[in-house]
Amino acid sequence: MAKNIGILGGLGPEATNEICHQITEYTPATKDQEHLNVITYSNPKIPDRTEAILHGGETPVDEMVKTAKALELAGADFIIIPCNTAHYFVEEVQKEISIPIINMIKETVEFIARNYPDVKRVGVLATSGTVKSEVYGTELAKHSIKTMYPNENEQERLVMAAIYGVDGIKAKYHSYPRLMLEKAARNLIEDGAELIICGCTEISLVMNQKKVPYVLINPSEILAKKAITEAFAENDEIEFRPRMVRGHDMVIMEAIEEEE
Repeated sequence: MAKNIGILGGLGPEATNEICHQITEYTPATKDQEHLNVITYSNPKIPDRTEAILHGGETPVDEMVKTAKALELAGADFIIIPCNTAHYFVEEVQKEISIPIINMIKETVEFIARNYPDVKRVGVLATSGTVKSEVYGTELAKHSIKTMYPNENEQERLVMAAIYGVDGIKAKYHSYPRLMLEKAARNLIEDGAELIICGCTEISLVMNQKKVPYVLINPSEILAKKAITEAFAENDEIEFRPRMVRGHDMVIMEAIEEEE
């Protein structure tokens, strides 16, 4: 019997919706009954993680623990958190619950080590809270990989503005933030980064591998696939379904019409 996935969400809400979508699309199911049980608690009232790390703002731990306990009580067998910065607080939350939390940061770095074993310099686009906490830097260093971040000016002007600005991703804008993030990523590549981690789940919402010439690593996607694998733990191998391409049905219809 498959395990129940718990999603500790709301950090932010759109990123929570996206990982739910990823789990549904990647699950190797052909009918409703073959999909996984997913229990989602989207709690946008969790205090801002970057504010807590950088400026001593209200800790998010209490609300995260409350949300995690609710998921445990609801029947979740394990928890995933689609927020990079929140992983700075994961160990504190884990101590208060009895079900495991899958660590997105560790899964992402292990994915890079397995699939890009020759890479030695990795660029990270993330909130300033994630940058300061060094959650990625610490894990990447275990594999002798150097972590590269935008300089202080670009971190504020391009990355943080793209996420938190009045025209930013958290305000539900995508086009302008994508241009700013692509510029920051391009500068890291020019400085020697061999690939780019979208180290904030909001960034993963707007940056697209098909639109850039360098490798983008999407931690949300990696976490979604890990959750599916963990849920189907009794199976030796999981064959993930490819994500559906927009316009896919139209292409098929055109092919059928041509055959006729």
